[in-house]
Amino acid sequence: MITPDTKDWTWVLERPCADCGLDTPAVGFAEVPGMIRTNAEFWVGLLGGAREALGERPADGVWSPLEYACHVRDVFRLFDVRLRLMLAEDGPLFANWDQDATAVEERYREQDPAVVAVELAAAAEKLARSFESVGDADRQRTGDRSDGARFTVESFARYLIHDPVHHRHDVAG
Repeated sequence: MITPDTKDWTWVLERPCADCGLDTPAVGFAEVPGMIRTNAEFWVGLLGGAREALGERPADGVWSPLEYACHVRDVFRLFDVRLRLMLAEDGPLFANWDQDATAVEERYREQDPAVVAVELAAAAEKLARSFESVGDADRQRTGDRSDGARFTVESFARYLIHDPVHHRHDVAG
């Protein structure tokens, strides 16, 4: 599982991902909102499947499709908050986020897929619109992660899009 705050995944800003194939460095800022929406469509479609299959983990230590969908929803929500901080404050420091603890605390495995689908679609649309509202002059504003990684709004957009694309690959191959 990709852990944005506990592992250094900033390498995806420098080269294509060998697992999911996304060439993150080649992603243009203007492409990100559409990519968010397209990715959300995948998850919403997936969540319309049989509930039993959605909750099954393919292996120990690997999330089920439902858990991945909950995570993607929460990534969209978190990145919207962080983007807004970057636009409102000078160099904000992002609080650490433990995705695995969130999955347990929020009981991802027990959530209703229909509710998750609605929430994920709404979070994706909100985030897509937030990125669309960023003016050219604001793309170089910065924000810092608790592990010392620094992002501009532009690199933050590319870093973000890798996560849901990679998780789609995790689920669908």
